[in-house]
Amino acid sequence: MPTSTSVQRTVLVGAVLILTLGACGQQRASDLTAGAGSSASPSAPGASPYVEPGAGDGAPHYNENNAYRRTGEMSPAHERDAEREAARIEPVLKRLWEQGKWDPATVRAALLKLGYEEGDDALTVQEMFPRFKNNAYYTPEGAMVGLRVHPDACVTAFVQKSNYGVQTNGPYLETGCFEPPYGH
Repeated sequence: MPTSTSVQRTVLVGAVLILTLGACGQQRASDLTAGAGSSASPSAPGASPYVEPGAGDGAPHYNENNAYRRTGEMSPAHERDAEREAARIEPVLKRLWEQGKWDPATVRAALLKLGYEEGDDALTVQEMFPRFKNNAYYTPEGAMVGLRVHPDACVTAFVQKSNYGVQTNGPYLETGCFEPPYGH
């Protein structure tokens, strides 16, 4: 029995409808290639679509949550003064490190010989911040140095068994010259 054209059309339309409805909600290859040129990708479920400008890992409120880890700005003149003081401190710490002397009392005594005064608005020498390792806190050997050169300028340094370092920076909001430990 010959098939009529209208029956063939009905079957063809039905097949197209089934294929179209069956693909509902599925992503097609053309959808994937259309977005390939853009750097934007869909957010993970539960992720905020908002990303702050300059927000390190892109987490919401990154800048707000990490403000305590940012230094204040130094004026150019005060930055030069801080660099000059760092150049005075560096050889002393290098000598102490080479001698294997990095306890806070020895470091403090050596830096006081340079004419610095100790106190909140001057020289501070203290033990290293505690660190978390193997499910426990420990305080590594060594000393941290903070020298407030101006209200907006610091020299921050350390000396420990493995190495030593000296840098200049503006003060931290909560901890003055010392870089605060991570909160979490």
